[in-house]
Amino acid sequence: MASGINDFKASFKTDLARPSRFDVQINAPLALIPYMGDVRRLIYRCDSAQLPGRTFATAEQKIGSNPVEKYPYLTTYNDIDLTFIVDDDMKQKVFFDQWLELINPTLNFNYQYKQNYATIITVNQYDVTNKLSYSVDLYDAYPISMNQLDLDWSSDGFHKLSVTFAYTRWQNNSVQNLVQNILQQGLSTVVNDVFGSSLNL
Repeated sequence: MASGINDFKASFKTDLARPSRFDVQINAPLALIPYMGDVRRLIYRCDSAQLPGRTFATAEQKIGSNPVEKYPYLTTYNDIDLTFIVDDDMKQKVFFDQWLELINPTLNFNYQYKQNYATIITVNQYDVTNKLSYSVDLYDAYPISMNQLDLDWSSDGFHKLSVTFAYTRWQNNSVQNLVQNILQQGLSTVVNDVFGSSLNL
C-alpha cells in the first residue's frame, strides 16, 4: 500500500540542502605565499564548484553456473571544476597564472616536484541557517587546466575563470567518518594481532 502525503511530509526532518550555500578554501603552496592575500579573496569569488564523487572500477567474474558478479579493484576520482569571478585588478587570473607557472615554468618547461605545487582544497556545504553541514578535503590538489577569457567590445558582462583541479583522493570531514576510520583501524589492529600471532606460532 502506498504511503500517504502525511507520511511523505513527515519523512523530511530537516530543510533541503541548497547548492548555493557553499564555499571553497584553497591553501596556497609555500612557493605562492606572496599571493596569500589574493588566495584569501578566492573564498568569496568561487562562483561554482562540486562536491566530489567516487567510482569503483570493476572486473567481472563468473564461477560455475552462477550469475556474473562484479568485484571492485580500483578507486577513481573525477577532476573538480572551480569557477571564480574575476575582480577588476585581475588578481585571480594572476594567481592561477603563477600556480601553473610554478608547475611547469615556461623558462625551461621542466615540471617541478609535485610536493612543491600540490595542496589541500576544502569544499564546505552549509545548511539554511549557515551552519556547516558537510565538508571534504581534496588532497594533493593542483590545477591542470585554466580556460581562456574572451574579450568582446559588445559584451557588458564580467569575467569568470574556470580552473580544473586534479587530486589524489578526498576525505569526508564528518565526525561519523572519523569514528568509522578509527573503528576500521582498531579492527585491523585486532585482526593483525590475532592472526599475526597465530601465524607466528
